[in-house]
Amino acid sequence: MIVLFNKPYRVLCQFSPSGGKITLADYISVPGVYPAGRLDYDSEGLVILTDRGWAQHLITDPRRKLAKRYLVQVEGTPDDAALDRLRRGVRLADGMTLPAAVESIDPPDVWERTPPIRRRAKIPASWIALTIIEGRNRQVRRMTAAVGHPTLRLIRAAVGPWTLGDLAPGGFREAEVSDLLGHVPGA
Repeated sequence: MIVLFNKPYRVLCQFSPSGGKITLADYISVPGVYPAGRLDYDSEGLVILTDRGWAQHLITDPRRKLAKRYLVQVEGTPDDAALDRLRRGVRLADGMTLPAAVESIDPPDVWERTPPIRRRAKIPASWIALTIIEGRNRQVRRMTAAVGHPTLRLIRAAVGPWTLGDLAPGGFREAEVSDLLGHVPGA
C-alpha cells in the first residue's frame, strides 16, 4: 500500500511523539504504514508512506535516483547565474550536489501557510521549481542559500510518479504501488 500525504508546516515526519509537537499520528489513521523518507518540520508537501519494505527501499535508496520536485519561495530573484549554479551542482559542507533541474516560475496556486511567510518591504521574494535526485538533510534549503537566495517556503510537489494534485494540507489518499516500478531505474 502507498499513502500520499500533504504534510502541513510544522508537523514532524514521524509517528512517535516528540516534545509535544504534532506528528503524522495526528493525521494518518492507516495502520502499518511508515514514511519513505523525510520532509523537514518546517517544510510542506508530499510525503509517501508505505507498508512495504521493498517500496520504502526503492523510494529512499540514493542509488535509485528517484526525482523529487519542489516549489521553492526564495528571498530575492535568482538571476541566470544563480540558476545555472543550481543546474550544475552546488558545493555544500558535505560535498557537491548532483545537478538539479530548475526554473523560475510564477507564484504557484497553493494554500496559504499558517503562520504566513514574513514579508520584507525592501527584499522581494520569488518562486522556483527545483527537481533533485538526492535527498540530503535540508538539501534544497542549503542549495538555495549557497547561491544567495535563502528559502522562505518549501513545498514538495512530487516524488517519482506521485504528485500532490489537489490534496489539501493534512489530507491523504491511497495510490498504486505499481506506479513506482516504471519510475525507479533498475527496479
